[in-house]
Amino acid sequence: MEEIFFGTASSTTAKNVYLHQEASSEFEKFGEGFQLGPYNTRHLLSDPRRIGFMIARHKFVAKMLHGYNNVLEIGCQEGLGSIVVSQEVNHVVATDFYRPHIESCLSRLTGIVSNIEFRGHDIIDAPIPENFDGAFSMDVIEHIEPAQEDRFMTNVVASLSEHGVLVLGAPSLESQQYASAASKAGHINCKSGEDMRTFCNRFFHKVFMFGMNDEVVHTGYLPMAHYLIALCVYPKKELAEQ
Repeated sequence: MEEIFFGTASSTTAKNVYLHQEASSEFEKFGEGFQLGPYNTRHLLSDPRRIGFMIARHKFVAKMLHGYNNVLEIGCQEGLGSIVVSQEVNHVVATDFYRPHIESCLSRLTGIVSNIEFRGHDIIDAPIPENFDGAFSMDVIEHIEPAQEDRFMTNVVASLSEHGVLVLGAPSLESQQYASAASKAGHINCKSGEDMRTFCNRFFHKVFMFGMNDEVVHTGYLPMAHYLIALCVYPKKELAEQ
């Protein structure tokens, strides 16, 4: 035992904690360890707070969709948020239109997370009409051309069941004065809180707005929120059928 620990003063009880973890079968499926994708690796090493923010946003999604059977993710990136949500729902269909993201997810996560199905798909092209009872899309709508946002939402609605729920998240318009030049270049469709509510109300019968600052989700004054989350309930299916 002494060969794998530094020093001799710590108790056998303390050392057994580590030995028990090493012997646990739960770790076998991870092999030498879980590998982040290149985007999230860069974020972790350059600004690890961003990983904390991402996980916090997806924890909120997971709690809102707790117990749901079949959930659609639009814009899964490298699958880190997908993993968080998968802990609370039965099945996640995680989609992205960027082929390297999907290929990365398949190469790193196949056989490790059994209830996530990664698919390449562009929601602007078409819905995924599988009657999902929940959907979420975090940090996507701000990258969509305003002229295409109705098509985006119509196809999301067409992918949901009549009682489906969407969790939609994006940086607020007010936050953009603090954004980097690179972020501003890609953030072509940020909205204020009330504009986000108005937009979502066109496609859902009920919309509940939340603000977020760092890892904290709140119901405070939306113009002071750095990030916006819309919880959208009861899709207006008639819009998707037109």
